Amino acid sequence: MARTGARVYGPAAMTEEQLAEQVERFYARVREDEVLGPIFNGAITDWPHHLEKLKAFWSSVMLTSGRYKGSPMAAHLQHRDAIAPEMFERWLGLWRTTADQVFVPAEADAIVEKAERIAESLGLALFFRV
Repeated sequence: MARTGARVYGPAAMTEEQLAEQVERFYARVREDEVLGPIFNGAITDWPHHLEKLKAFWSSVMLTSGRYKGSPMAAHLQHRDAIAPEMFERWLGLWRTTADQVFVPAEADAIVEKAERIAESLGLALFFRV
């Protein structure tokens, strides 16, 4: 990890503030996206509340804060018919673009890697039917 001033950079140095910025910027992009926007805007009626829930989720995932109480799988399963597999790649592309703007490279890589694993799990649950 590189050190600049009083701040240590790297995945371990990720802050709640950065995660909040990531969530805010990313979902602003999602809401405006021609493919993802209609899906998300149709599913979410209270964006401020949802963004707070997403901030708690990413805080729990990346900082092990335990702030998130919920079931992301159940939430996504409710919208299975509106989601197509290729949407995950679009979502991940926007996530990476935003992460590259919010975090230093090591942090961006860490949060993108985690998002890729989550997307893979959600995709399997949504689209793999036996």
